[in-house]
Amino acid sequence: MTDGFFTDSIHLAALITVLAAFLYEVLSFNVGRARGKYDVPLPQTVGPEGFNRVYRVQMNTLEQLAFFLPSLWLCAIYMPKPWLVGGLGGAWLVARLWFAIGYYRDIKKRVPGFLIALLSANALLVAALIGIIDKFL
Repeated sequence: MTDGFFTDSIHLAALITVLAAFLYEVLSFNVGRARGKYDVPLPQTVGPEGFNRVYRVQMNTLEQLAFFLPSLWLCAIYMPKPWLVGGLGGAWLVARLWFAIGYYRDIKKRVPGFLIALLSANALLVAALIGIIDKFL
């Protein structure tokens, strides 16, 4: 645990986790604002198209967090390369923001952000798997 790369990767994973939580919190607040704007009372989860898009951004991000966070942390632990953890984790964050903005404007504009985030999370998972396999060899 004294290896500098390991420590740096862990700190980067922690920072990216905090930023991902803040991003999710902002997206959640956007749903609350959209409820007021489009008059969608609790517990309804459907309404006018504008509300549905804001809600789907939040829920899709939650769905992706369940895949991204374990991939990020496993990569940070088993493939402790700060450039890899920071680069792919940072790319995921930027891509999810791009996804949200695109989805809010036009559903078709969500695709680039979605694909980049998905590729980033998968790259983290593959890197983690390589690191795990390396521990067995």
